[in-house]
Amino acid sequence: MQNLTVKERLAIPPQKMPELQPEVRSKTMNEVAIGYSAEEAKKEALRCLNCKKPGCIDGCPVRIDIPKFIYHIAEGDFQNAIDTIKETSLLPAVCGRVCPQEKQCQKKCVVGISLKDVEKSVAIGRLERFVADWERESGTVKIPSVKPETGKKVAVIGSGPASLVVAADVRREGHSVTIFEAFHKLGGVMRYGIPEFRLPNSIVDKEIETLKKMGVQFKMNFVVGKTRKISDLLKKDGYDAAFIGTGAGLPLFMGIPGEELNGVFSANEFLTRANLMRAYERDFADTPLWEGKEVAVLGGGNVAMDAARVSVRLGAKVRIIYRRTAAEMPARAEEIHHAMEEGVEFCYLQNPSEILGDEKGFVRALKIERYKLGEPDDKGRPRPVKLEGESFELPVDTVLVAIGNSSNPLISQGMPELKVNKRGNIELLNPETNATYVEGVFAGGDIVLGAATVILAMGEGRRAAKGILLYLNK
Repeated sequence: MQNLTVKERLAIPPQKMPELQPEVRSKTMNEVAIGYSAEEAKKEALRCLNCKKPGCIDGCPVRIDIPKFIYHIAEGDFQNAIDTIKETSLLPAVCGRVCPQEKQCQKKCVVGISLKDVEKSVAIGRLERFVADWERESGTVKIPSVKPETGKKVAVIGSGPASLVVAADVRREGHSVTIFEAFHKLGGVMRYGIPEFRLPNSIVDKEIETLKKMGVQFKMNFVVGKTRKISDLLKKDGYDAAFIGTGAGLPLFMGIPGEELNGVFSANEFLTRANLMRAYERDFADTPLWEGKEVAVLGGGNVAMDAARVSVRLGAKVRIIYRRTAAEMPARAEEIHHAMEEGVEFCYLQNPSEILGDEKGFVRALKIERYKLGEPDDKGRPRPVKLEGESFELPVDTVLVAIGNSSNPLISQGMPELKVNKRGNIELLNPETNATYVEGVFAGGDIVLGAATVILAMGEGRRAAKGILLYLNK
């Protein structure tokens, strides 16, 4: 079968991902996508052209050898497929589920380009997920080898994707690594920000278990900047270098009247209560979770989709309010499609100017303004232009704000020598090594980029790890 011509490969239809039916999944936190069978994976892999100049690798922030691992899948050699991925990526089961492949590797896939549709590209992410799940379920997970102890210590602050990559790469070289996590559970945004129906916590736990077996140490409930300053870790506790990977978890609000009303939440808080604290398990969880009946989600990114879809599962009628059109919505097409299937209503070219409350201080409605699209803004997106005299009231009892995040200032306040921009993101002295302006301190992920993707954060972590290793070897 590997001797197929290009024409024959292009004629193979894309393999659809098996999923739970909308009427079933909208009432459960179980994972929506079921995953390929071995035969489906091999058939999808046969669609790959094994290009001489594979653009898919250029589209991958950590530069996985995509044609090679897909070739092994087509051959039924799943062990070599996952081994190939793990040469450059520590989190294939995570990335295969949540990374926006359609904007990265699959966007540059020659199959999709030839068929003039990115959705017809080889399903790289789904194949990555398949072999990662195969490895875990077959019990063949290999623990990366660790070189002899060097006696040097590295502090990693935060346990999100950038931090996990740094920990793995630095530990492989024999250096002692300790991850400091503010929450009581590990995984960062992968755990508190992404619902289980997209990324089960058990997947995150398994990936972290590999690090533990490599000898990485973890300290939870440890707020660096409050429990201990970075300077103390370096000067008093004997750490030779530190990596800051605390993410961008400080939510932004719109600054409109009524945001102080009961029933207004950041999507971050809402998702943290649901995902990290499992507040939806009403019979078991002590964490309260506001149960709205008429929910408005403000924003059009993946966080907005996650908040909307969790609300559906809690029994609410949900509307997403977005001031542009579907074409400009930044969320993954797959997440938008799933939200629509689950009953979420999309209200385009609308934006609230005020949140209205009742006499008891609870949300009762949104004052909505209608918009049209105007000239492009500085990012090239059409600028929303308000239509005068076309406002109306939308009755709601809950508002979830999902318009973005900035960086938590706790780290930079505790170390004024760090340089940050106006959004609170740490500025780098050397983007090639992710070194900050403080000797021995490196940073990466959302704390540098602003809110980004898991795979971009991993790319940051890989660069930072190289920088740390160079620094320790001076």
